[in-house]
Amino acid sequence: MPERERHERAELDALLDQELVGHLAVVADGQPLVIPMAYARVGDELLLHGSTGGGFALRAAAERATVAFAVTSLDGLVYARSLFDSSMNYRSAVVYGVLEEVPAAEEHDALVALSAHLMPGRPAEVRDTTKKEYAATRALRLPIAEFVMKARAAGVGEAPDDGEDHAAWAGVVPLGRAWGEPEPSPLTPAGTPLPESVRRLTGV
Repeated sequence: MPERERHERAELDALLDQELVGHLAVVADGQPLVIPMAYARVGDELLLHGSTGGGFALRAAAERATVAFAVTSLDGLVYARSLFDSSMNYRSAVVYGVLEEVPAAEEHDALVALSAHLMPGRPAEVRDTTKKEYAATRALRLPIAEFVMKARAAGVGEAPDDGEDHAAWAGVVPLGRAWGEPEPSPLTPAGTPLPESVRRLTGV
C-alpha cells in the first residue's frame, strides 16, 4: 500500500525517539537471526548495546555485513464491520546499513545515551561504570541513511452506500501505554524516596 509510505525524516525520528526496543536482523552462518535490543537515536545514528559474549551483532560489524533494524509502534485497532476490513493503526520503520563498533574514546558517552533513552535522568543518579563492566560491553552504531517507513493513522473505511449493516458498531480503539506503580527492590530500605528519574517517568 504505497499510500502508507512515509519519507519524512522527522516522522522517523519521532518513532525512534518514542520506542525503546527494536529488532536487529542479521545473517550468521547462512541462518537468519532476529535479536531484540534496546537502542537510542543520537542525531543520525542508532546506538545499540552489544555484549562481548553475544557474538552475532559484533560479528556482523566485523564482517561489514548489511543488517536491518526494525521498530514498530501499535497505536490502535480498527474495528470494521467485517474481519477482512478490520485493521490497525501503526507506525513501523526498518533502517538498513552496516554496523560499526563505537570507538573506545566515545563508548562512555554512547552507553550513557542508551541508558538515558531508556531511563531519562538515571545516569546522573547512579555510580560510574567500572572497568570490568566496560570490558563486558560494546556499543554499536548504525547510521540512519537508508530506511523504509510505513504508517496508518485513520478510521474505518466506510461509506453510506457500502452495503454494510451500519447498526453494527465500527470504530477505532486507541492503544495507550502507562508505567505502573514503582516496586522497590527487597534490599532498598523502607521509606527510601523515589529518585527524580522514576518520579518523572511514572508521574508519581
